[in-house]
Amino acid sequence: MTERCRRPWETYVPTAELEDLAAAGFGARQGAGLRPCRVIVDVVMSFLGPRPGSADPPSVMGCGEMGWARLPVIVDLVETMRADAVPVVFTRGDPTDKAFCGGSIKRTSDAGLARRVHEAPFPPELVPRDDEYVLAKPKASAFFGTPLVSYLVRTGVDTLVLAGATTSGCVRATAVDAASHNFRVAVVEDACFDRSAFAHAANLFDIDLKYGDVVGSGEALTWATTPSAVARERVPERADELE
Repeated sequence: MTERCRRPWETYVPTAELEDLAAAGFGARQGAGLRPCRVIVDVVMSFLGPRPGSADPPSVMGCGEMGWARLPVIVDLVETMRADAVPVVFTRGDPTDKAFCGGSIKRTSDAGLARRVHEAPFPPELVPRDDEYVLAKPKASAFFGTPLVSYLVRTGVDTLVLAGATTSGCVRATAVDAASHNFRVAVVEDACFDRSAFAHAANLFDIDLKYGDVVGSGEALTWATTPSAVARERVPERADELE
């Protein structure tokens, strides 16, 4: 029998608490919809930081070794989904909006820092194609103040598969807003990264409880081709059918 993979939050959450939450229905699987879209959140060089072993100075916003360890997984997922004709959206911060309207976190964001962080290039391994949507966003969520919903509706998407950085910041904010807009959500556990291992684990835990399915990269690929049984159920046509 194959041993069950340990989830990252199990290091921090007592077993009894996990059992109580499961008994109450938290963490139930949602499954894939009929039309997925891959959203790569803020995987730019400033959030990765210098490559391991590089003599370059550290990036003020870099996530270090966790980011570089996850990058090959992200690249593999993107290439596989491209081959399956699954749309891919790349997000990045908008430096002008952040300079004038404030950044995604509580510390002050000046124009110089905003440009250094958010004008950083994508890593060479993960450059968007000319036919892929690169979405500039003013705040943490890819939905806040952007036309992302219009794009998703236009392309018939009902499921978002999220990866990128940071797990506790922009990935989480995007997952919550996606769920609030009634999209199905998968967050790929081994394709997300953060400056804090604890924040990474804690936010994956909370997302999996309430907002979407936290899945491994292997399962994420099945979301591109295998809709869940729930997705094939008929949508209620009248309000009284919801009672």
